[in-house]
Amino acid sequence: GNSSLASFIISLAGSPACFSVLPSSIRPIAAMQPRFPTTMFIVALALAGCPASVSASGVTRSAVSATPVQKVIQLMEGMLAKGKAEKHDEQVQFAAYKQFCDSTSAEKKAAIEEESEQITVLSADIQKDDAFAKKMAKEISGHEEDVSNWEGDQKSATKVRESEKAEYKAMHKDYTESVDALNRAIAVLKEQAHDRAQATSLVQLASLQNLPLVPDDAKQVISSLMQQGEADLDMAAPQAAGYEFQSHGVIEMLEKLLDKFIAERTDLEKTEMNSKHAFDMLMQDLKAQIDQATQDRGEKSEMKAKKLQAKADAQGDLTDTTTTKEADEKYLADLTATCEQKASDFESRQQLRAEE
Repeated sequence: GNSSLASFIISLAGSPACFSVLPSSIRPIAAMQPRFPTTMFIVALALAGCPASVSASGVTRSAVSATPVQKVIQLMEGMLAKGKAEKHDEQVQFAAYKQFCDSTSAEKKAAIEEESEQITVLSADIQKDDAFAKKMAKEISGHEEDVSNWEGDQKSATKVRESEKAEYKAMHKDYTESVDALNRAIAVLKEQAHDRAQATSLVQLASLQNLPLVPDDAKQVISSLMQQGEADLDMAAPQAAGYEFQSHGVIEMLEKLLDKFIAERTDLEKTEMNSKHAFDMLMQDLKAQIDQATQDRGEKSEMKAKKLQAKADAQGDLTDTTTTKEADEKYLADLTATCEQKASDFESRQQLRAEE
């Protein structure tokens, strides 16, 4: 090998017998042989023709001096073949490594490009999901405000309706009591329309004075008739024979009041029916609006939750993708630096072997 041959040549150069026969032009080269190319030194020694007695590392001059030029040629050819083989092996190894560098670099660049696109898409998705969630939150707030207002309208309408209904019941009761009292009074007065007033008719007339719906002027007429009736009852039968009980005008007045109260009660009932219908329609409309708004609020709350979840998932994917991209970029940078350094080292070694 080169190491044993170099040791042998170093021994030769260090031998006084051999060194003394070296030409004066070779001696400086032999003296600095550790730094001189091996092949050149071998040629110098061979052409110098060292004495046969010189030996080193078990190799005698007889082994190399029989045909010095041929031996040198053989050594040089062996070293040349070995150098070419090593150079070729190194080229094959570097070609494989370069292929690894190129393919891996291409894969990482493609991965980084894809990751960059994913980051762009994920960022856009996050913005869209966030904007949609905010829009849903605003619309949900609007539905909640509408529901609150409509429920307030329901309470207000219910309160007004209860007041109207209570007022209607009271008025309807007054009208009904008045109509009943008038019917009884008219019936009694018609039955007892003769020359003498009867206590029964006076009682019926007295009941009319307590009705709030009977006008004051009617009450005055009734009062006057009652006074006449009471005076009639106080008279003895012979004295009252010529007294005529004047009830026909009162009956006519009471019948007009009766018709008036019946008509007003009918109008009151119609008004109540219309009010109840309007209230029912209002409550039905408010309920439909509340139900629809509640349904919309529920659907939009669900969509908002889904978008927020999608946003969270995208943010997680964005974090992972960003981390992976940064790792790939660092790996690519390190790989590029390493490959460039190895390529530089390879070129240097190839240049050195070519010079040898």
